[in-house]
Amino acid sequence: MNSTVAPALFTPSWHAELELAYARFGDCTRPVMRRHLGPLRVQKHLYAEGPEVCQHIIVHPPGGIAGGDRLDISARVEADAWAQITSPGAAKWYRAGGPAYQQLDLKVAAGATLEWLPQETIVYSAAQAELTTSIDLEGDARLFYWDVVALGRPASGERFDLGHFQAHLDIRRDGRLLWHERQRIVGDDGLLDSPIGLDGNPVFATLLVTGEIDAELLERCRSLDHKVRGDLTQLPGLLVARCLASEALLARAWLIDLWRLLRPVLLGREAQPPRIWNT
Repeated sequence: MNSTVAPALFTPSWHAELELAYARFGDCTRPVMRRHLGPLRVQKHLYAEGPEVCQHIIVHPPGGIAGGDRLDISARVEADAWAQITSPGAAKWYRAGGPAYQQLDLKVAAGATLEWLPQETIVYSAAQAELTTSIDLEGDARLFYWDVVALGRPASGERFDLGHFQAHLDIRRDGRLLWHERQRIVGDDGLLDSPIGLDGNPVFATLLVTGEIDAELLERCRSLDHKVRGDLTQLPGLLVARCLASEALLARAWLIDLWRLLRPVLLGREAQPPRIWNT
């Protein structure tokens, strides 16, 4: 009797995990956990601002995320520690026949500070990108968070006409919801060109920082001279900034200038851009 064995299915996808934790020892913040699985790493920690602020650069060696890939990143900043996390370049989500996922879980203890400042996310046409971010703050924990998303590759003549981009973001303080957001943009969606959507801009950016500023600083932020369409809103305990732009570099420059203005007031330190942003 002949029997036929179906060939094993091969799915060329990556499952990568990265778990980070930081703690305060005297006047120094040090990494106390750095566990990885698969192609996801952090470079050696840096102290460009002195020992209080520990800077880490997350690296994804494959250089892009394809269908079936899953990235799980978690970071915890313990009491009174200060971590600044960024990336060396754009995260690229490639066209794919199925979804790819990123799960980001951030926890910041009382008295601690987290700056989550990655470079832009580029979502190619026909990519299926699904991102979920959960941020939990305890007590008086401080957060400075941003993201920049570029849909398609206009410089190459590529419009985001297929696939989808989906993002979920929740921020809680002591279990109480501070910010809840859901985004879903489908390829060739009417929102891409609608004046109540992206209005023809392929790039959008968001900045969220805990704390409150006075009317004078708010106006200074609104008066920044950049080629973006942006504005800020002060909510109770949370400042929100948004912009639309024709290029990711324009949105990132706007965010960096906001960071320069806001960091001394809300975090108590002058802004010193990581050197990796200039490479």
